[in-house]
Amino acid sequence: MKTERTYRMYGLVPYNISPIQQAIQYGHAVVEYANDHFNEEDYQKWARKDKTFIILNGGTTNINTERLGSLNAHMETIYEHGLKFAMFYEPDLGDQLTAIVFLVDDRVWDRETWPDYQMPYTEQESFKDMKKNATPEELPGILESFESYRIWFNKFSDKYEEAEQIVWLRDFTSPRNFRLA
Repeated sequence: MKTERTYRMYGLVPYNISPIQQAIQYGHAVVEYANDHFNEEDYQKWARKDKTFIILNGGTTNINTERLGSLNAHMETIYEHGLKFAMFYEPDLGDQLTAIVFLVDDRVWDRETWPDYQMPYTEQESFKDMKKNATPEELPGILESFESYRIWFNKFSDKYEEAEQIVWLRDFTSPRNFRLA
């Protein structure tokens, strides 16, 4: 049985334009997303039924490689993680990146149905010991060594890559990384 997903269109916009301009730039990027993904089932479901916009403060925009803007860096991160996305560059602002949008399903944002991972108390000491000498890159592998984490992770999808992307998106879009624009 296939579960019916619900979707939200997330977007990142610069902090330093007015709220109405943030919404307009977001809208431009949604049109670009539609240009690229119009016939895809998830986009059609979102556009016909769900229609929810989430506009987040993406920080600064700057293509100078010595001082890359945070919005530009977020775009690179999204690209590196293989997420479908669209962006918009505003001609009236020197062709700066002014919006990035991407579609996410309920497994990312519905924390009631899909709660965050809670490590059982019985595993916490063992995790602390393993974490002491680990690099940040090694931490996901350490977590995956715990059965409770693997069970939680596998609830998102029976396809490893899909579950991995969902778990990454949950972290990437969390309130500790972004606030509403």
